[in-house]
Amino acid sequence: MVSLTGSWMQGLAQGWLVWRLTQSTFLLGLVGFAQLAPVLLLGLVGGVAADRFERRRIVLATQVVALAQSVALAALTLSGRITVGQVLALATVMGVVNAFDFPGRQSLISELVEREDLGNAIALNSTIFNGARIVGPSLAGAIVAAWGEGTCFAINAVSYLAVIASLLAMRFPARPAAAARDGAWRGLLEGVAYARRTPHVRALLGLVALTSVFGMSYLSFLPAFAGGVLERGPGGLGLLMGSVGAGAVVGALSLAWRRGIRGLDGVVFRHAVIFGSAVLVFSLSRSFPLSCAAVACAGYGAMVQMAACNTLLQALVPDALRGRLMSLYTVGFAGLMPLGSLAIGLATRWTPLPATLAACSLVVLGAGAAFGLWARGWEIPAPEMKPGGAEAPPVT
Repeated sequence: MVSLTGSWMQGLAQGWLVWRLTQSTFLLGLVGFAQLAPVLLLGLVGGVAADRFERRRIVLATQVVALAQSVALAALTLSGRITVGQVLALATVMGVVNAFDFPGRQSLISELVEREDLGNAIALNSTIFNGARIVGPSLAGAIVAAWGEGTCFAINAVSYLAVIASLLAMRFPARPAAAARDGAWRGLLEGVAYARRTPHVRALLGLVALTSVFGMSYLSFLPAFAGGVLERGPGGLGLLMGSVGAGAVVGALSLAWRRGIRGLDGVVFRHAVIFGSAVLVFSLSRSFPLSCAAVACAGYGAMVQMAACNTLLQALVPDALRGRLMSLYTVGFAGLMPLGSLAIGLATRWTPLPATLAACSLVVLGAGAAFGLWARGWEIPAPEMKPGGAEAPPVT
């Protein structure tokens, strides 16, 4: 919670810094692209690493590098030497960190809890993530207005010490890593092949990818809405991001009450529709209270949809492939998001940002409706393994 609060503070401060320096929606999209594009390129490699090596050590290493990135960003900003090019370079470093951190962190959850508690654990993890999203941006908005973006970057650097200390305190029994017997390339292809031939996994990953590209990219442009469309400044940006987090916390808590995975396909469909509708309302709104309410609903819908997809995927796949399947989820969720940010940023050169975002939200609504029609009558199989560790085709 401490570390994530610092991360959300840095996210707001970085977006506002770029907007303050450039007033450019294209460069906002480009920074969003730089921060997540390495996940698209290296996310599958991160998944192989999560299956081959100790996941705790992977996450620990990523947090140390992330701390160094925040220190560099703080030093450059506080000294007054920061440029957009430096922000782009440091955002790319964080993207490389995320490519290994996301699959390692997600697959680590399965080592902390039993399978029947996996859905609750993922929901509670999301509650912490989005609770920090409420606190962090609210603090950051006030701090940026009073002392500037560099102070937020420095606070984030210190906050990494909390999660590093927690990871150092963890102890796990030795875990056999089946993928370590094979080459990395073969292991990567094995995970892709499993996803491709398993209809449920393929459908979930497809919906996650479409939602990420056309829906989640709206987060990269909140500074433009706060500073341009709604004219509310860094304090308004903090309230918008805090509203997203508040909605997401409500969604995470509602999902945490569920037991088992039965019915989660319907949950995914309903909340994809809620998310797409909320982004549409936000894109058309010129009222600040309505915009806050819309992004709160968007945060709620996205949180439940993505956490339910995550839970289904982790419950459907064998443990030996979990890291690689989580890397595919990471590529779909975080790796493809920068493509949407970059495309929207380019489109705003010819089309107003609100109209571009409204068109994207319609794509999300269509994808959610298509998934709902396809998933009717699902009988979700349990993962099975052939003798010797190779996965068996799912029972459909």
